[in-house]
Amino acid sequence: MAHKRDDAASAAPPAAAPTEAQVAAYLRRHGDFLLRHPDLVMALSPPSRWAEAGSVVDMQAFMIERLKEEVNRIKGAAEDLILTSRSNMNTQNRTHQAVLVLMEADSLAELAQAVADDLPPILDVDIATLCFERDDLQPLPVLQVPGVFALPTGSVDLLMGGPERHCALHEEMPGDPALFGGGAGLVASSALVRLSPGGICPEGVLALGSRHGCTFHAGQGTELISFLARVIELCLRRFV
Repeated sequence: MAHKRDDAASAAPPAAAPTEAQVAAYLRRHGDFLLRHPDLVMALSPPSRWAEAGSVVDMQAFMIERLKEEVNRIKGAAEDLILTSRSNMNTQNRTHQAVLVLMEADSLAELAQAVADDLPPILDVDIATLCFERDDLQPLPVLQVPGVFALPTGSVDLLMGGPERHCALHEEMPGDPALFGGGAGLVASSALVRLSPGGICPEGVLALGSRHGCTFHAGQGTELISFLARVIELCLRRFV
């Protein structure tokens, strides 16, 4: 007998879906159902108040549809904001790591090496260099360091686009050999930041280059890269 009951249970047809009348009756008994499941409101199609009114516009349905669109737009904007915040936090962490590396340098040579070797992987770029204007009347200590590039007098203002500008971002531009040396062929997008250490150290540039176009672009925030340049200036003042 036990086997017959088991066979009968296994052969029982699946439960039928509730009818519309049953759903309606359930909702009448549980008036707070949509309060407990607000996500379902967005999936429901509201009835028209004037279903037989011909050309009469149903403003209620129109407004509800607009509200749905607005909710979706706000949700998308919130997701974009979260992604941007995460990206900014990642960039900030990278900048802090770069600062710590630079501050460990004990000489001009070590500083130049840290810029060339350590900054690219930390900042996720392909090449980083230090460049300074040369003085035709006297040799400058900073230009005696391997890996530091010499620029003609007045080059920094030209690169920046004027004496008042401190940063220049190039979205799509081949690398300049005067800034990137033999690595210029890798560069498709670059960021240049003015260096003004003062003293006997001339005006210079921190040059960052990426092989990917649009890595740097107009409208991009420059606060962190400018902060990094200020740290390099402080390091230079220790050695020059």
